[in-house]
Amino acid sequence: MMIERQYTITNEQGLHARPASLLVQMASQSKSAVILVKDQKEFNAKSILGLMSVGAQKGAQVMIKIDGPDEEETVSKIEELFNSNFGE
Repeated sequence: MMIERQYTITNEQGLHARPASLLVQMASQSKSAVILVKDQKEFNAKSILGLMSVGAQKGAQVMIKIDGPDEEETVSKIEELFNSNFGE
């Protein structure tokens, strides 16, 4: 079963290189497919180039879709990342 979570980008610089690379690292550790959706466009969250092309500024709404064997574990790690403002 797929998990979907809605998030608002809250850090000042938006989803720039550092938070994007943290998200890619986290997603890449997962056995599940991890997709970031913004404005009905889907981006592979395991691809730094994909995430850098999202252009999510502060206040942007994004959805994370996770589908696979470790989706519960993956969603809680990604949730932590968003809730901690990507450590910024």
